[in-house]
Amino acid sequence: MQNQRNLILAVLLTALILFGWDAGVRYFYPHANEPAKAAPQAESTSNAGTTKPTREGGLRDAADMALEKQDLKVALAAPGRVPVVAPGLSGSINLSGAVIDDLVLNRHRETVEKDSGPVRIYSPAGTPAQQFAQVGWVGEGVATPDGRTVWTAPAGAKLTPATPVTLTWSNATGQTFAITYKIDQNYLITASQAVRNGGSGPVQLQPFALVNRTDRTASLDTWNVQSGPIGAFDGSVNFATNYSTVADAGTIQEPGRTDWIGFTDIYWMSVLAPQGAPAKGSFRKVSSDIFRADLIYDPAVVQPGQTVATTTRIFAGAKEHTVLDAYEKQGIANFGLSIDWGWFRWFEKPIFWLLVKLFSLVGNFGVAIILLTLIVRGIMFPVAQRQFASMAAMRAIQPKMKALQERYKDDKQVQQQKIMELYKQEKVNPLAGCLPIFLQIPVFFALYKTLILSIEMRHQPFVLWIKDLSAPDPAHILNLFGYLDFQPPGFLAIGVLALLLGVTMYFQFKLNPAQMDPAQQQIFALMPWFMMFVMAPFAAGLLIYWITSNILTIAQQKFLYSRHPQLREQQAKEADDKARAVARDSGAKA
Repeated sequence: MQNQRNLILAVLLTALILFGWDAGVRYFYPHANEPAKAAPQAESTSNAGTTKPTREGGLRDAADMALEKQDLKVALAAPGRVPVVAPGLSGSINLSGAVIDDLVLNRHRETVEKDSGPVRIYSPAGTPAQQFAQVGWVGEGVATPDGRTVWTAPAGAKLTPATPVTLTWSNATGQTFAITYKIDQNYLITASQAVRNGGSGPVQLQPFALVNRTDRTASLDTWNVQSGPIGAFDGSVNFATNYSTVADAGTIQEPGRTDWIGFTDIYWMSVLAPQGAPAKGSFRKVSSDIFRADLIYDPAVVQPGQTVATTTRIFAGAKEHTVLDAYEKQGIANFGLSIDWGWFRWFEKPIFWLLVKLFSLVGNFGVAIILLTLIVRGIMFPVAQRQFASMAAMRAIQPKMKALQERYKDDKQVQQQKIMELYKQEKVNPLAGCLPIFLQIPVFFALYKTLILSIEMRHQPFVLWIKDLSAPDPAHILNLFGYLDFQPPGFLAIGVLALLLGVTMYFQFKLNPAQMDPAQQQIFALMPWFMMFVMAPFAAGLLIYWITSNILTIAQQKFLYSRHPQLREQQAKEADDKARAVARDSGAKA
């Protein structure tokens, strides 16, 4: 009776947390989801919203989206822009400041709808989705170009992989500044800065490059996937800095040589990489929601008649592993590690390679996930079999262990000694069942990381209603799979895949040997349904992996039970003993 009371109490408390949390937050913090009212800043004309970032990032407020569309129309219609036309990137360069502030990714759409348009990665300053890159100089006693400088471009200039573009500007004292932009087939723009001193005396100039962006479009930053400031310094990639640490510090000077520096989202990245010259990197907060990554080169003295040049590579694109690895081979140190593989990247990268290869063979990413799960579980089957055999052996000696524990219950030291002798006599290693679990953890965590990082899974359909495996299941039970005009809160957005996950996990736990402790039994009984709620917001591709894994585990357990009948017999005997004990207790109370 006490156990039943505890179970009911646990269910009620769980329901209270699930249903009451959202209502409580709305009651005590009624304005939590309204945009914050901040003072206008120099480089931001709109205020930062406080809505929670999404996994993919981008603007989330309808008013911001409408304003962004309007601002882009005005900004991009203005004269003084050089078109950018390449297979990977399209857009324009603003001649006012020589700023790269208009770029879209041709190979990736905003949504699953085919007419949704390409993903925009750069937007001009002052727009809600502000992000741009710029190169320039600072100097002492000499006029240098700034953000308001209007540069000169050749007539009919167009930046393509076959046609670089050189912008020029001269000051009143004889110095001529030039920026030559080149673009490749993917996402790399090379900016070569040159200054020729036509004056009568030497001048000192310091080249720089920067990426400026708002965090309003940032993707969700989690404990296992970096989103925010990123860089490689002295050959090591730094994932420790985020927007909040920069906001608190104001400016963060990164120690050591900067290999590259910028900002990343889950799928997109914008960074600067020096070429052929050492540079220092830093992050800084510009205003309430605007941040900047700076690349500063050493000052150079330019003698009369001399020309000094500096080259910076600007990456603005999708984190496609083949593209990043290719740029790493071209000299950008550890660029492939900008994908936050984590500790188990030696497992993850081969698994990722296999997943992509399977996708290329079958043409359906969901089927590729299922096949990958089959292959991995097949490889791990001998380990699981060993674990199960150890568990069967431990179960088989349980009666003898209980007898020893009862006989020597007053002498724990002797009891432990006798149990160790029993292990030796029966040739059972109590730790043998734990080792396989530790061997499996890195493999399955690698699978998990591979699926959440893979841009190849973005917007990939599976079957029927699953149009995007990187997004949560859109068919929610509470709104009758979309037929009702109602969007349930996140913790109640239980879809078909989440329900299948709970059901398969329930049958998986049912096949496990019954726990000796009644409290543990209750926990295991609730666990599948608790996990159903927890995992419902996860990407559909991840749920397909977990469901497939659960089904394979059920099949594996049934097979191993057939190979170890003593375990099933022992489990049935324990269940019968417990049933008789419960019946005796009920009869005694009656």
